[in-house]
Amino acid sequence: MTILTNKADKIDRLAELTQSSEAVTGTSLWREAFRRMRSSKMAIIGAAIIAAFVLVAIVGPMLAPHGSTAQNWRSEVFPNQGKFVGMRGENWFGLDHLGRDMFSRWLVGARQTLLVGVVSMLIGLIIGVAVGILSGAAATLGGKFGQRVDTVIMRVTDIMLSLPSLLLAVSIAAVLGQSLTTVMIAVGVVQIPIFARLLRGSMLVQGGADYVLAAKAVGIRRKRIVLTQILPNSLSPVIVQATLSLATAIIEAAALSYLGLGNPDPAVPEWGVMLSQAQRFFDNEPMMAAYPAIGIIITALGFTLLGEAMREALDPKLRG
Repeated sequence: MTILTNKADKIDRLAELTQSSEAVTGTSLWREAFRRMRSSKMAIIGAAIIAAFVLVAIVGPMLAPHGSTAQNWRSEVFPNQGKFVGMRGENWFGLDHLGRDMFSRWLVGARQTLLVGVVSMLIGLIIGVAVGILSGAAATLGGKFGQRVDTVIMRVTDIMLSLPSLLLAVSIAAVLGQSLTTVMIAVGVVQIPIFARLLRGSMLVQGGADYVLAAKAVGIRRKRIVLTQILPNSLSPVIVQATLSLATAIIEAAALSYLGLGNPDPAVPEWGVMLSQAQRFFDNEPMMAAYPAIGIIITALGFTLLGEAMREALDPKLRG
């Protein structure tokens, strides 16, 4: 119950930002937020990390000095004897247990990690927004029947939020079977209730605004009020959450791959898979695990810093 309450409170607080920020500043929400973020060290560092990660993911495979799956130096490593090749001129990160260039695999793995994170987030965002619109519209303008619909949707959402996200993702992945698509779906499903509750809460806040009351008074249809007025003004917290969810998606996707639920082809580099493969040889060659782990940590940190900076820029109670 405590876990659910903490999650729900954070989501509901974020849902209130749109109205509270505009009420305090009297200016464009995102213009004011962007002005504050430009002077935020946290936002600048986060944006710089994300930019570097995206750049590596896009151009990294083209810059890889060697094939990511080629076992060109297989004769130089003896994992059973604990003999590995560390950093050297032609292999900047050394070799893995099969004689493959770790630096090339790290560069190619960045693209796979970005792909899984973005697709997972988009699955949760699209479905969560659709559910949130239905629930928010029903609660705001749906009358008694709409309130019943909203209650049912929110109870299902609360049940999903009460479960540890990683445990839920592992359960889904185990049912669907081992594949990269499975990881995307599993991590995406975990994000759905977060986006749904967030958008629904934001729409409830906007539903009591003066412009909505005025629209009702002049006889504008409910569907038009929801789609053209309430919804556009309710999306700001969702954008903030999408940035934070990318960090969560990358970590959870790497965790599923680490547990062996990701891509069934171990030759395809992905940071979570690389971390899993390195586990057996950690005592003899810890750097095999360090490189993908550092990539995951720094990337997740970048999205978290930017997301938190956006949240603080939108929240008048957190401003200095």
